[in-house]
Parts: sequence; C-alpha cells; structure tokens
Amino acid sequence: MSDLSKRRLKTWIRLLGVTRAAENRLRDYLRREHDTTLPRFDVMAALWRRREGVTMSELSRMLLVSNGNATAVVDRLEKDGMARREAEDGDRRRIRVRLTPDGLTAFEAMATGHEAEVDAIFASLGETDLDLMRDILARAGRNE
Repeated sequence: MSDLSKRRLKTWIRLLGVTRAAENRLRDYLRREHDTTLPRFDVMAALWRRREGVTMSELSRMLLVSNGNATAVVDRLEKDGMARREAEDGDRRRIRVRLTPDGLTAFEAMATGHEAEVDAIFASLGETDLDLMRDILARAGRNE
C-alpha cells in the first residue's frame, strides 16, 4: 500500500467520522426539539421539495432507501395527519404521497431549526473553506 493510498484511507475514515458526528447531532436535535426522527425529517423534506407528490418508488429512489423503509415512515406520517396518499389519475395501483397542510407547516418549522443546527455544526468553516470542500467532494464523486 502506497503512502497516498494510506492517506486516502485515513481521509475516508475522517469523512465517515465527521458525517456520523453531524448525523448524531442532528438526530438528537430533531428528537429533543421536534420529537421526530431523521428518517421522518428526510421523508418530509423530500415531499416538501416535490409539492405535487411522488410515488413510493420515486420517494425510495430520492432517499436511497428501500420501499419498505419509505412505506413505514409514510405510514406514520399519514397516521399523524402529516401526509396523505392519493390514487394517481384514478388508478388505484399508482399512489402518490404528499404532505398535508399540517405536514407542510410542521416541516417548515423543523427545517428552520435544522438549518440553524447544520450551520452551528460547520460554524468553523468560512466561505473559502466551503468552496474548497465543495470542489474537492465534486472531484472525488466523479471517480464513481
């Protein structure tokens, strides 16, 4: 293994550590301040971005999760009045899910705090740091 290879491995481990720490902090924030989970927030965010609604398959692809995981979260959101399922163009086999007005309101309240929490997590990074990080991550992503 070359020195560069070892440095890449260490960088990967560091990226994982930073990601896990940030996710843990966000999970704690959402649980503590909004009595919700990160997966629930992620589903609501995806539905907020696509106000016209999405199929369950589209939602799963957007979130990179299984249909079963997405369905379980949507079931809970629907039970709580935050989302609703509707047949698409009268075809009961094709269901679209979207946020209800209560779901939109709840998500927007959570999103404001979520953004503030992410801002606090990365407060030590300035504009130049963020631009450099974006560029480095974009280059690293092209190797896929």
